[in-house]
Amino acid sequence: MSDVFQERKARAASWFRSLRDEIVAAFEALEDAQTTGPLAEAEPGRFELRETRRSSDDGSDAGGGLMSVMRGGRVFEKVGVNVSEVFGTLGERAQAAMAARGVPGLSDDARFWASGISLVAHMQNPHVPAVHMNTRMFWTPNAWWFGGGADLNPCIEYDEDTEDFHAVLKEFCDRHDGGYYPRFRAWADEYFYIPHRKRARGVGGIFFDDFNTGDWEADFAFTQDVGRAFLPAFRPLVERRRDMAWSAGERDTQLIHRGLYAEYNLVYDRGTKFGLETSHDPDAVLMSLPPLAKWV
Repeated sequence: MSDVFQERKARAASWFRSLRDEIVAAFEALEDAQTTGPLAEAEPGRFELRETRRSSDDGSDAGGGLMSVMRGGRVFEKVGVNVSEVFGTLGERAQAAMAARGVPGLSDDARFWASGISLVAHMQNPHVPAVHMNTRMFWTPNAWWFGGGADLNPCIEYDEDTEDFHAVLKEFCDRHDGGYYPRFRAWADEYFYIPHRKRARGVGGIFFDDFNTGDWEADFAFTQDVGRAFLPAFRPLVERRRDMAWSAGERDTQLIHRGLYAEYNLVYDRGTKFGLETSHDPDAVLMSLPPLAKWV
């Protein structure tokens, strides 16, 4: 491996960790902020941290990460902000899946390295939308790419929330290429569709994968801006809705909608499948699942 990519991998992993730190601090500040909402008298939530490890067949070091989860807060019912840096050799199923996507050279050398941040927030108030964000870098001896995105998953939809969320994502995408937002919005609409329900998981966002224009610095800068867009896109929606009262019926709507999220992540999500197939810590991989859900 060249010294150039050693340095680039270190920069990417460091960036994902710094973004985690920023988001965790912002979410704890939301918990601390004065509120008149239904849970105003509850104790503010705090993140619990746990180191995670990826297991390897021979017991050698295969990397790991940091799992950061808050449960039962005033604003967040459950939120995880995980970072990871893992490496090793891809198994046959993972190789086949990536070869089908056009990743070259895996039959010659199946070594890999991957690092990223993954965030999923399930909210106490049914009026505050759930949200997902991740960015990542993947490397093999014959290929590298970035991937990620963010999407909004309200159980009670507000047009202004959807418009404001998308407007921020577009603003940050347009800093790099005017074609990125429409391209990656359409990709999100396709990717986060649940075929067996014949409906979308939420109100969309952006999604991209296997992203390699040939200019690593430009692609890394875009990936960083996708991460930077998250807080200005999501935090105002929390502040707008967090003090709204909710009914038992609206809570029921929220729990049923969470069932969609669980179905999608267990059946279709590419990151969940990759994490489990490469023997990463299952609790970290399944962090995205809601604390409570129901089905009709």
